[in-house]
Amino acid sequence: MSSTPRLDLSADVVTLTSALCDIESVSGNEKQIADAIEDVLRPLSHLEVSRDGHTIVARTNLGRSERVVLAGHIDTVPLSDPPNLPARREGANLVGRGTCDMKGGVAVQLRLAGALSDPTRDITYVFYDCEEVEAERNGLARVGRNSPELLQADFAVLLEPTDGAVEGGCNGTLRVEVTASGRAAHSARPWNGHNAIHEAATILGRLVAYEPQTIEVDGLDYRESLNAVGIRGGAAGNVIPDECVVTVNYRFAPNMSGAQALAHVRELFKGYAVELTDTADGARPGLRLPAAKAFVDALAVPVHAKEGWTDVARFSELSIPAVNFGPGDPNRAHHDHELCPVQQLADAEAALLRWLA
Repeated sequence: MSSTPRLDLSADVVTLTSALCDIESVSGNEKQIADAIEDVLRPLSHLEVSRDGHTIVARTNLGRSERVVLAGHIDTVPLSDPPNLPARREGANLVGRGTCDMKGGVAVQLRLAGALSDPTRDITYVFYDCEEVEAERNGLARVGRNSPELLQADFAVLLEPTDGAVEGGCNGTLRVEVTASGRAAHSARPWNGHNAIHEAATILGRLVAYEPQTIEVDGLDYRESLNAVGIRGGAAGNVIPDECVVTVNYRFAPNMSGAQALAHVRELFKGYAVELTDTADGARPGLRLPAAKAFVDALAVPVHAKEGWTDVARFSELSIPAVNFGPGDPNRAHHDHELCPVQQLADAEAALLRWLA
């Protein structure tokens, strides 16, 4: 078994990002990187360090009037073929698996954890496993179930790549299966049946006619979307189908709960069977709250709504407002030629120091 790699918190953030990337940690294989993070944080006297599986939580306890969470996942999607490691410099970019999603953000967390022994707010640093896989394995969710007190805070920042902007909260998402029913018959005598695939045209027509709304939540504009993402039906080439199922994905603004979103979808497809297959509530950014406002004012960077779903929603479940902010362009995440501009790494670290130092 290989020894635990040693991380150097005195190294600059680009060097530290490269070192983290070179510890391969595809989801499910995070032990070595979790060991390395735990080993470098435990000696710091200003931090209390806990571990749950391969998730590391480190907290200051200075009695400040506010506590904030800085969170980032330590796993990556699988390597490319040939492997896109070790990380390397290419001009103004650091290239390699994890540089964008999201070991650059994790490096910023570690640099702050080492440097800030007397921050203006108490800080909880969370380094968690299994973000890139199914939700039941997610390390942040596991800590929330096992030790929710470790995550309690006034505000949270998820250091996912945002191209240097603040992305507040996130949309919710749900998937449903909408079923058009028919009556089977021989395709040579279709008048004896009712074609469910043809009937599904009504479902698709309602989707085409739907006008998505833009909804303001805490000063940010969230665009909803409602789309067919799959369709299945038909038993054989000579049979009029008696069933056709349209899979629909609804992305809804965080002013709406999952239950409200489902009710909205059921109303839209009234007359058809609607079965919920997956749902996750969104997260309000809470930008009018003091801790969030101070964060945005200190960073002085653009602020947008997060259109996708991220783990900020897990903080929302704990009644903690949260935003996304981190180095890297999210459009580069998961690419074989994954990269992060080195200037964004330095800028992200400097921005958070302005807020917390």
